[in-house]
Amino acid sequence: MIGHASEMAAFVRVVEAKGFSAAATGLGLSPSAVSKLVTRLETRLGVRLLQRTTRALHLTAEGEAFYEAARRIVSAIETIEEQISVQRGTPHGLLRVTTSLAFSTHQLAPVIPEFMARHPLVEIELLPTDRVVDMVEEGVDIAIRIGRLADTSFMARKIGEDKRLICAAPAYLAHHGTPRRPEELTRHNCIVSRERPHLNRWQFRVDNQIREIEVAGRVAVSEGEMQMQLALQGIGIVRLTRLTMAQAIRDGALVPLLSDFSADEPVPIHAVYPHRRHLAPKVPAFVNFLIEKFTPPPWEI
Repeated sequence: MIGHASEMAAFVRVVEAKGFSAAATGLGLSPSAVSKLVTRLETRLGVRLLQRTTRALHLTAEGEAFYEAARRIVSAIETIEEQISVQRGTPHGLLRVTTSLAFSTHQLAPVIPEFMARHPLVEIELLPTDRVVDMVEEGVDIAIRIGRLADTSFMARKIGEDKRLICAAPAYLAHHGTPRRPEELTRHNCIVSRERPHLNRWQFRVDNQIREIEVAGRVAVSEGEMQMQLALQGIGIVRLTRLTMAQAIRDGALVPLLSDFSADEPVPIHAVYPHRRHLAPKVPAFVNFLIEKFTPPPWEI
């Protein structure tokens, strides 16, 4: 029966993750091992549950019926396991966390050692990236997302908020001058994003009206952390969140510009995680820790 449960769980994970590789990541197995479990299940049942092609997987009619029943059974088993784990009350196991490269570098890295000291049975895998990660497909426990949330199918807790600032290095300003009004930015080299062109339209409040300035520059890069590093080298003017630039501003390595014309609304920061009746203790432990460490936010200037 134990083997049957493993086969069933592997099948459910493959369907949910839409592939063997993604399911294998979540299960901690190799893709070939997951494939063997599903094949063994099909052989035992005497039916084909999945139609495999080079591009996608599709459930057969029998697979759809079996998936609905198997999903409820696997969910019930997980609920029992999580209840036992919660009753134990000790956060443990691997915690996979994804967020932007900038947030990982400037905010998470300094506090991770304290969390690990508090919870010695938790292992952490950080997945820094500026793309939006599919949490289910990539087996992520928590995503720290900056900005408005588009997906409402997950639980989300606000851990703080931030604002964007426009900055440049003293060396750049000494060589090119300091813009005094937003329209002067069109004559400056700004660090832009080709991948997300909406980030190149900067908003200002001028004479009690919102005005949008589309900036341009000779260097384009999408990752905020790299944009800041280029700004520190005096390449151009940059617009990023305070959580990225706060320390550089405190150190005088970057100078805020056009603050009197700011029209940026606060940017919310949320910890997002799958919606489940019973969470493994490691998830709420980490979320509560983040709220504790980021209240008040260390990126205030």
